Amino acid sequence: MEGATTYRDAGLTKRVNYICILFLLLGENTQTKQAKSINLGECGTLGKYTKDDIKRLVQEQEVKFIRLQFTDILGTIKNVEIPVSQLDKALDNKMMFDGSSIEGFVRIEESDMYLFPDYDTFMVFPWTAEKGKVARFICDIARPDGTPFAGDPRSNLKRVLKEMQELGFTDFNLGPEPEFFLFKLDEKGEPTLEVNDHGGYFDLAPTDLGENCRRDIVLELEEMGFEIEASHHEVAPGQHEIDFKYADAVTACDNIQTFKLVVKTIARKHGLHATFMPKPLFGEAGSGMHFNVSLFKGNENAFYDESTELGLSDTAMHFMAGVLAHVKGFTAVVNPTVNSYKRLVPGYEAPCYVAWSAQNRSPLIRIPSSRGVSTRVEVRSVDPSANPYLAMAVILEAGLEGIRQGLTPPEAINRNIYVMSDEERAANGIDNLPASLDEALKLLAADEVAKAALGEHIYENFKEAKEIECEMFRTQVHQWERDMYMKMY
Repeated sequence: MEGATTYRDAGLTKRVNYICILFLLLGENTQTKQAKSINLGECGTLGKYTKDDIKRLVQEQEVKFIRLQFTDILGTIKNVEIPVSQLDKALDNKMMFDGSSIEGFVRIEESDMYLFPDYDTFMVFPWTAEKGKVARFICDIARPDGTPFAGDPRSNLKRVLKEMQELGFTDFNLGPEPEFFLFKLDEKGEPTLEVNDHGGYFDLAPTDLGENCRRDIVLELEEMGFEIEASHHEVAPGQHEIDFKYADAVTACDNIQTFKLVVKTIARKHGLHATFMPKPLFGEAGSGMHFNVSLFKGNENAFYDESTELGLSDTAMHFMAGVLAHVKGFTAVVNPTVNSYKRLVPGYEAPCYVAWSAQNRSPLIRIPSSRGVSTRVEVRSVDPSANPYLAMAVILEAGLEGIRQGLTPPEAINRNIYVMSDEERAANGIDNLPASLDEALKLLAADEVAKAALGEHIYENFKEAKEIECEMFRTQVHQWERDMYMKMY
């Protein structure tokens, strides 16, 4: 069941140096000559860790290897692993890699790229102690001249955040709710379709046999600095959800990528395979990754206004209107696989209708009941196969466009949309989300706001990769077809 997480009040601490970001992200043109002297990695020295701090921690923790992690356009975590002897070189932003080997990055004739580690993402993996510990940095990607690389999803999100700051906002916070399935492995270590339990929503052991694995995942995450708010079994057999505390947009996306890595690693230790595939089982609920988002001005939540009936400010309404206006255009980004659209169907609480409500969970956007600093907009269509940096960028850009244009959302839909007829939905102005990745890509191509959020480089490479995926699926012969037609014709 695609439920909602808690979003508890907390003091807002920022690790991002905004002056650094403003200089780092000098407009959409990543080739800007003024940016040549900017050292992306220097932003880290003004935050949580300094170079000396990191060197000391590496020595104290007896770290032997460093993983320099980044995320490609399709959302896959990549890394370059170096021995600790190369740490100084990495900290000085001198580690180079072949960008032409990464999907959607650069051409062979312009392959040299640099990894600029974000010092504040330094983390020692707790499960790698046997032959020397392994630590990691999450990196931004830069060209040889030091400018941010236009194809780096993380740097692209920072560019959109700069637009947010120019409108007078200081923070964009995200509380994600990622869901996943646990499957048993076969004798060859390959995943099966056999789930490890037959539990349901919020079930306890012994029905929920994944509880031990889920508990170990939580413990590992807490050891790595995550603040876990809740963990529970979801509605489908073998399906689980772990909710962690919200953070600023970049940090939250970093956390999602780290979360996926930890879940898969610990599941393997339990002899299980964890998958974030949106719809692995026919006839069961799929996995979502709802985004709880909010804009801040300093310590003030810009979405909250106690004087209104719902406690929502004009900013919140404009933001929500922007998301609703452009959601069909950015669906290909937040639901980026062919399989994503098997989840977006009626009957499994996944949102497939463009509407909003403060009361029920059938619309695309839900407004949770918490107010004050916890006021937020829950975008329910996102699934865990999405690249979080790109998903965050398109949602933010759509919301900002709503604010710029002063858009007004349609009337709230407080009825169960799933039981409404086509005529009733039409009368209430309720539109459908795209029914396939192919349709979503066509709508993306027509939405200039969503394309601007990605930037030209990411958009073109994303579009090309996904068109190939659609064509491969279209021409594949599936087992269902054989079962259906082999004997009939």
